[in-house]
Amino acid sequence: MNIAETGLMLRENALTNKHVVITGGGTGLGKSMAEVFLKLGAKVMITSRKEDVLKATCAELTEKTGGNIIYAVCDVRKMDEVEKAMEKAWNEFGFVNVWLNNAAGNFISPTERLSHKAFDTIVDIVLKGTYNCTLHAGKKWIEEKQSGSFLNIVTTYSWTGSGYVVPSACAKAGVLALTRSLAVEWAKYGIRSNAIAPGPFPTQGAWSRLFPGDLAKKIDPLERIPLKRFGEHAELANLAAYLISDFASYVNGEVVTIDGGEWLQGAGEFSNLLHVPEPMWDEIEKAVRGKK
Repeated sequence: MNIAETGLMLRENALTNKHVVITGGGTGLGKSMAEVFLKLGAKVMITSRKEDVLKATCAELTEKTGGNIIYAVCDVRKMDEVEKAMEKAWNEFGFVNVWLNNAAGNFISPTERLSHKAFDTIVDIVLKGTYNCTLHAGKKWIEEKQSGSFLNIVTTYSWTGSGYVVPSACAKAGVLALTRSLAVEWAKYGIRSNAIAPGPFPTQGAWSRLFPGDLAKKIDPLERIPLKRFGEHAELANLAAYLISDFASYVNGEVVTIDGGEWLQGAGEFSNLLHVPEPMWDEIEKAVRGKK
């Protein structure tokens, strides 16, 4: 399943009035979302710290979509670089009205093995980077009396927590709180804030850090997903396109989970009964009936 096979969820040119900045847009899900936005008529700026990656992605997506895409080298942890990226996008496009906070970092580790610097690295990219971008873009929109929309990429463990990715869990929980808080506070300025909580959507960079070596074979991620498959980038990209579109103009403060039911299976106390073989249920039923 890919963009070409599934098609676009929204009608042609549904995003022609959207000028979008995507942090972490050179690879992975950021790149996939940029492609869909461009195909729907949006103007897009992608940012990351790697200029060679940004150049290659811009060239590839220009050829595939014919859309208007530019880039800015930007470390979201540094406010001056965030300001320069916004200035470039505003000058090139005339205005910006969508900011998608996608830049992130993560790795698995027992928490007692982490240094404070390792903790800082993840929290600075995910939480500090998001509030840097949000604060600057929000102030710009308010000053210019420009309506806008934030879309933040969080995770399901933003609300459940998770061992072995504690820095990411802390940071993503902060991003979720930011999303919901500003949905209320800044709505009066015409600014919406929403989020997507993806389950497993394999990407070359993130996947190798979360499941290094043969770990994915030893701990099969598919066992946690009721639908027994991973997410396809096209599915998430189409959802993102809807949430930034005018069709979602009454959606504010929402967090949409797209994980095949993964977190609900993990949260349900008896969900592991999925592994009980059918014949055993006959024995269980007899035992239950016998106790009445």
